[in-house]
Amino acid sequence: MAESGFRVRGAILGLVLLLVLLGAGGRALWLWLDRPIQRVSIRGDLEYVSADYLRERLSPAVQGETWLSVDLDELRRQARSAEWIAEARVSRQWPNSLTFELFEQQPVARWNDSYFLNPQGVAFDRDNVTVAEDLPDLAGPDGSGSEVLARYDRLQNRLLSLGLQVTQLRMEDRGAWRFQIDDAFWVMLGRNQRQERVARFIAAWQRELSGKASRIRYIDLRYPNGVAIAWHGESDSKIDEP
Repeated sequence: MAESGFRVRGAILGLVLLLVLLGAGGRALWLWLDRPIQRVSIRGDLEYVSADYLRERLSPAVQGETWLSVDLDELRRQARSAEWIAEARVSRQWPNSLTFELFEQQPVARWNDSYFLNPQGVAFDRDNVTVAEDLPDLAGPDGSGSEVLARYDRLQNRLLSLGLQVTQLRMEDRGAWRFQIDDAFWVMLGRNQRQERVARFIAAWQRELSGKASRIRYIDLRYPNGVAIAWHGESDSKIDEP
């Protein structure tokens, strides 16, 4: 009986020693692997921003971090906080490197002078990044980017067959709308009956305005019927609906 108890205690002691050795070995292995980050790679199809731009914004996030201890989810969150990053993936590369796979924001319109809109109508800071000059210029109250962008798309689609380009679209604070055609003249749309008023503009354009575009200063559709036109160097006139 005593010998059996001795063997049990010996087995327990051996197991404890083994666990201690494994724990110590695991700790040593962890410390050996968890070395300072030496290299950060940036991947992605970057059209607008440079790798230097991104390194400048991402370097503080990895400063002083180690390879195994660094929180990849937190790095991803910090990468996505950069204005021009829409999405990010972060992975470890043996033995002491990190790789950021980055997806840029895609600017589809200028917004309120200092911002761009992405395809979802979400605003992001221009951040001194240069883009094509032919983006439409949109404006509206804070948080209205998706609404203004959707209305721009609908309006441009309606005017496309006329060969007209909507270069600016404005939603005022009280909900009134106006748009600019070909960087030339403004069309006052107002707040109500917007679809009907656009149809009235199209009819007037097809009937008699298309050949007089260079003379038009602005067009006002905020009437129960008809179209008011301001001409360069002339008094205003009104075209009634037939």
